[in-house]
Amino acid sequence: MNNIQDLRIRSIEPLLTPSDMEKLCPVSEEEAARISSYRHAVSAIVKGEDDRLLAVIGPCSIHDTKAALDYARRLKKLADEVSDVFFIVMRTYFEKPRTALGWKGLIIDPDMNDSGNIGKGLMIARRLLIDITDIGLPVGCEVLDPIVPQYTDELMSWSSIGARTTESQTHRSLASGLSVAVGFKNSTSGDLTAAVNAVKAAASPASFIGVGRDGKLAVFRSAGNDATHLILRGGDQGPNYYEDDVEEAAAMMTKAGLQPSIIIDCSHQNSHKDFTRQKRVLRAVIDQVRWGERHIRGFMLESNIHEGAQKIPSDPSMLEYGVSVTDGCIGWEETERIVKNAAGLVREARKNGGKVEIL
Repeated sequence: MNNIQDLRIRSIEPLLTPSDMEKLCPVSEEEAARISSYRHAVSAIVKGEDDRLLAVIGPCSIHDTKAALDYARRLKKLADEVSDVFFIVMRTYFEKPRTALGWKGLIIDPDMNDSGNIGKGLMIARRLLIDITDIGLPVGCEVLDPIVPQYTDELMSWSSIGARTTESQTHRSLASGLSVAVGFKNSTSGDLTAAVNAVKAAASPASFIGVGRDGKLAVFRSAGNDATHLILRGGDQGPNYYEDDVEEAAAMMTKAGLQPSIIIDCSHQNSHKDFTRQKRVLRAVIDQVRWGERHIRGFMLESNIHEGAQKIPSDPSMLEYGVSVTDGCIGWEETERIVKNAAGLVREARKNGGKVEIL
């Protein structure tokens, strides 16, 4: 009989089930309680019940766990200093959607040599998320592969769906069942329609096929996610963080029967892919908040220990410490300076009853 299955599959390798990996790398009761409190705070912010801003800050992608923990300790200190106005979540992105080719992230290629040791990558990611939680920081991840959340869902406090996957019905259904608040980015073209539709779809109950923690296929039936929101990241036509853009986004959400809840991504097309311009975007966002814009619930910054980006060499041991291997990031000193300044401006406005002097 002719073989008609898996004709282009070179090999199939076994992978630990989510429950087996949990046994090897468990979450303690103390860690679970901490994560639960983080999730409550994030959800309250995106739903407008907490007037602080959600600040998702961290490397474009994680490739070095030592540097990630170094960064996390610095960010924890900053988070404590601004906790009255900002709730900081560390950006811990392990999967990278690629337009064509390129490194696909620590989970898919932890050795950065195209070996695809996914089992190793999942364990490294899980352990790192626990370690960062122990430092005292909530973590946020982009959901790309629909099975990966079974290995990391219990550790996340916030999640995003990227511009390239916002239109995916699989990701909308998945988001409806995730245990955390989920933000949908507008498409790479800049169009908001797909993202607004995604927010609405994920807020509704859904039925979908997935892999259970025991590794068996199952039908999941979700209740819908009540903490979905929109992320403005700019598009091919330019940035979309200005007042008119925020008003348009809020109006579209209202028309769709949604409570407007918007996070501004200070990177990507909003900064014209120039990491040094992120501070300009943040300044504009904070100005809108000071002037009374209540639909903005937070912002995102791509930040690392050192600024810029680097190419991945043939020998990964030659990588420069604390420098991004994907999008360029602002350095730590810049991060600390602009976040503290932004916090000060918000505090000043709130002392005046949420108002600033009219020009």
